[in-house]
Amino acid sequence: MDENKQEETIDKSKEAVRQDAKGLWASFKTFMNELLDFKHDTDQEATIEAIKGDVPFKGATAWILICSIFVASIGLNANSTAVVIGAMLISPLMGPILGVGMSLAINDIDTLKKSLVNLATMIVLSLITAFLFFFLFPLREETSELMGRVKPDIRDVLIAFFGGLALIIARTKKGTIASVIFGVAIATALMPPLCTAGYGLAIGNLDYFLGAMYLFTINAIFIALATFIVLKLLGFTMIRYVNSKKRKRVAQIASLIALLVMVPAVRTFINVYKETVVQASFDKYIKTEVEDNDNLWLNGEPRKDDEKKQIRLRFNGEIAPAVETNLKLKVKDYDKISDYDVVVIGNKSRSIDDISKSLERAYNNLDQKDYVINGLQDKIKELENEISGLTSTIEKADKSSIPFSKIAGGAKLRFNDIQEIRFSKVLSTKDFIKIDTLPEATVIWSNKLKKDYVAKKEIELKKWLQKEMKLDTLIIKK
Repeated sequence: MDENKQEETIDKSKEAVRQDAKGLWASFKTFMNELLDFKHDTDQEATIEAIKGDVPFKGATAWILICSIFVASIGLNANSTAVVIGAMLISPLMGPILGVGMSLAINDIDTLKKSLVNLATMIVLSLITAFLFFFLFPLREETSELMGRVKPDIRDVLIAFFGGLALIIARTKKGTIASVIFGVAIATALMPPLCTAGYGLAIGNLDYFLGAMYLFTINAIFIALATFIVLKLLGFTMIRYVNSKKRKRVAQIASLIALLVMVPAVRTFINVYKETVVQASFDKYIKTEVEDNDNLWLNGEPRKDDEKKQIRLRFNGEIAPAVETNLKLKVKDYDKISDYDVVVIGNKSRSIDDISKSLERAYNNLDQKDYVINGLQDKIKELENEISGLTSTIEKADKSSIPFSKIAGGAKLRFNDIQEIRFSKVLSTKDFIKIDTLPEATVIWSNKLKKDYVAKKEIELKKWLQKEMKLDTLIIKK
């Protein structure tokens, strides 16, 4: 009997644990639903009206776009992230893109047409504005802010998609004024690529233009796709047309466009993801097998050709066959580039031993630099003393010459405010036939002196110089 009671007690305990677990799970589900559910806080009519209100592009909106493109272009030109962000916050590019996503979700063909037309107009105006800026104010060098928008990677796709999700979720919330979210979520992905595309046109680089436009297209598609998905999940009411044939035709057109948008988006995501993974594998191979090897010195950037499945490595110095073979075998350890062929190019005219000897000689020369500098300084002092002695000798030997060093010293003693004095003889003519040689003194006075005081001192200095130099004529220049 005791055993039966014990088993019954254990069974009751197990059942109580099960009930507690079910209650805990139910509580957790309720908590998560309340935390993540935003359907109850959605205002369909206000959301649709607000998005439609942002679609038109004319008047003030056009000028705001032009100004934001100029600001973004200046930021890219100056390589200033802060200026680019400032342009993002005032850009109106998000309106038509949200309009495309919303119209596809609710079967609104009229809004779809307006959104596509306005988006195309915005793109053309943005390209023209950026082109004019970079044509009139060319870059001195290509900046990192600019080059970061030439080729998309998986991060750009994710930024566009999740930015679009955040944007449309915020837009559907009742009573939300999310203009800052709109600017950051959309313009972060759209403004800089358009400016970079304009830069590509301005310098005639088609690769830059196509790369930047490819990035812009990817971002616009994924933002529209995020809008489409959120509105579908929220169950926004689709527009019903009175004419059954028109209703069916519009539904078919909207479904076709939605499919055309989603298929390239998914395909683009997959392709960009593959390219990013391959690039990451390539970077790891170069870092581990080449850059971390102290015996290998790269000459220029490694090159990867995805079409030819080839990696080209150029080195300083001759590369031993064993090292080349090792580099070709090691690439097999990196999954995404294991089928790539590694081409090794060495500089056979100079071996590593030769370069090492040259470095050793350079280090030895550097060790002697202190002795050389000290010797040169002593030599300079000797030459200065010798020049000073020669000057005195020349002045004494040539009776016709002016003892300038003596006169300059005397002038400094009598006129302490003189900072510099120069003396020369200049050629002059008034009738352009007869040539005269005139003595000329250039005097630089202290900046602290007043003009009237300087003028008075110049008269005294001129008289004194004429007397000392025994000159009838002397020109004083300031």
